[in-house]
Amino acid sequence: NKVTRLLSNAKLKLQAYPEDIDYSHPRGLNRSQFADLLSGNWIHQHHNILITGPTGCGKTYLGCALASQVCRHGFTVRYYRTSRLLEALSIAHGDGRFAKMIQQLAKTDLLVLDDWGLEKMTLGQRNDLLEIMEDRHGLRSTLITSQLPVNQWHQSIGDATLADAILDRLLHNSHKIKLKGESMRKTMS
Repeated sequence: NKVTRLLSNAKLKLQAYPEDIDYSHPRGLNRSQFADLLSGNWIHQHHNILITGPTGCGKTYLGCALASQVCRHGFTVRYYRTSRLLEALSIAHGDGRFAKMIQQLAKTDLLVLDDWGLEKMTLGQRNDLLEIMEDRHGLRSTLITSQLPVNQWHQSIGDATLADAILDRLLHNSHKIKLKGESMRKTMS
C-alpha cells in the first residue's frame, strides 16, 4: 500500500519499470551502470542523476523507471516538467503559496525535472531554481532529463553567477547518463 501511495503521489509522466527497459536499442545505455543506479545507493547518498540525449532516446522513460524504483525503496518522489514547475512557482509567488511549495520540494526525497533547458529562464525562475537546489544540496536527490548536453546548461540558465551557483549544487555528486542514437518512437512506429 505504501509503494502504491508513493507512486500515486509522484505523479510520474509514464508508468515505467526497470524490468521493462530495452537495453538492446543502440543508444549508449550501459546496463551495469544502470543496474547500479537501480540498487538505490545514490538516493541514500543524496546524489543526483543527469540523463541527456536527443529527442526520443528514452530519457523520460529511464527517469520514470528510476523514480518508480525509488518509490519501491520507500522514498518520496515528485515529477515535474521543468517549464511547468517554474510556471507553478511563479503563480505561487502571486497567491502566497511559494514558501509552502518550496518547503514541500525541499522535503521530497527525489525531485524529477524533465525537459530541462528547453527555454531560457527569467531572473525570477533562476532565483527560484537556486532556492530549490540550495535546499536540496547534500540532503536530497534530483534527477534531470535534458536534450541539451550538460556543457550547454550554463548558457540555457542565462545569468552567469546564478548559473554557476545552480550548477555547482547539481553537478557535484551526480551520475551522468549520456544517450545517443535515433528516436525510439521512430523505430516503434
